[in-house]
Amino acid sequence: MSKRALITGASSGIGEALARELGRRGWSLALLARRHVLMEALAREIGNAVAFPCDVSDFTSVTDSVRKAEAALGGPFDLVVANAGIGAPTHASKFKANEAEQMVRVNVLGMMYLFDAVVPSMIERRGGRFAGMASLAGLRGLPTSSAYSATKAAMQAFLESSRVELAPYGVGVTTINPGFVATPMTERNRFKMPFLVNVNKAAVIIADGLERGARVVQFPWPMSLLMRFTRLLPNAIYDRVMIPYGRRKSDPSKVKR
Repeated sequence: MSKRALITGASSGIGEALARELGRRGWSLALLARRHVLMEALAREIGNAVAFPCDVSDFTSVTDSVRKAEAALGGPFDLVVANAGIGAPTHASKFKANEAEQMVRVNVLGMMYLFDAVVPSMIERRGGRFAGMASLAGLRGLPTSSAYSATKAAMQAFLESSRVELAPYGVGVTTINPGFVATPMTERNRFKMPFLVNVNKAAVIIADGLERGARVVQFPWPMSLLMRFTRLLPNAIYDRVMIPYGRRKSDPSKVKR
């Protein structure tokens, strides 16, 4: 019997590529995003998929879309991926609270709204997996990415706590930590992105991890090792190394959601 998966932010980037990959593996899919026209086209291409418009920053929109998706596919989901996210360059010298708030609402609250909508059913069924698209950027505060790093760190902490708490109920939780992936969101970066990963390769890595029930999916490994190493550095050394990177540039007009 085909398993059911739901992906938010499925209209482009990693979400779109992951939807195609899971569709090839026989999953029935519910695709949620704001850009409904793009999702409808993707659903038709995949075949075993349905699409519903959804604003993940709105609790009611998330709940309603999940219920509609369950009805369309004939039941609750075996896998749910909170993939929707936004990123924008930030600098403490030009901090804008409204921009940071938008990232928090989409990246953090959007994930929590989805969690609220699907996890109770998983607990009741004693099965299922919830995954969140965090980032290696959440392992330590990165210059020009303060708000983004903060949202991804919050996601990691929430998912890690939930993983431990839900284990007795047979519900799995996966934290996905990509490095730089070639997507519309990373197109805004004007600096050389180390270890940049093709989005289709990223989708395969993520799908493999989800299907084997990994607690954490983290890639590419050189960037993962580098970020984990920076966590061991004393603050004085970290600051000295990273200050030059506070001057790197990005194009705000390229910000994607």
